Amino acid sequence: MTAFDRGLLGHRCWLELATGERVDLPVDRWTAIPCDGDDVLLDACDGPTLDVGCGPGRLTAALSERGVASLGVDISATAVRLTHARGAAALHRDVFDRLPDEGRWRHALLADGNVGIGGDPLRLLTRMAELIGDGGTVLVELDPPGRGIRQDRVRLRPGSDDTGGAWFTWAWVGVEAIAGLAARTAFRVAWETRRDHRWFACLEKA
Repeated sequence: MTAFDRGLLGHRCWLELATGERVDLPVDRWTAIPCDGDDVLLDACDGPTLDVGCGPGRLTAALSERGVASLGVDISATAVRLTHARGAAALHRDVFDRLPDEGRWRHALLADGNVGIGGDPLRLLTRMAELIGDGGTVLVELDPPGRGIRQDRVRLRPGSDDTGGAWFTWAWVGVEAIAGLAARTAFRVAWETRRDHRWFACLEKA
């Protein structure tokens, strides 16, 4: 079982950066029912929604319970299994692979910092533009102001031992940097907001 799988099951884990820094991952949030910050994302979805990097499926399942058609996508088989256990639909697939209904999704979620998937936010948002229909939106959770755009090599570390996983590239985007990224793709920033300690933006496809 990987460190990420353990995190999906609620065990403490963190990202170790190549610099030696450590970033704790919000595993309690992943496995809990949606909280107030999550409502910012959920309330913005009124049509078919793709939850990219769905993890154990808290948002995918919450949308389904609201009567919104939703599909989770994750590279972790454990994540997909846990999403199914919540009664929601999910695919074990990379977001850059072929996905159902490309170009016809109304919304996509990049929650919990998933704008960092692949380590290249510009490439990821370009891919989102291929998946979303005209007038659709991408709901993005971001880092606080002042963080800019950062890319680094990271690996997942579990809290139970010293064994780390393989190194991969991840990215972080501060809220002040999202407009510049959006302008280089097919999106514009429709709104930005803060809920407690979390920051969000809605990107609308032209």
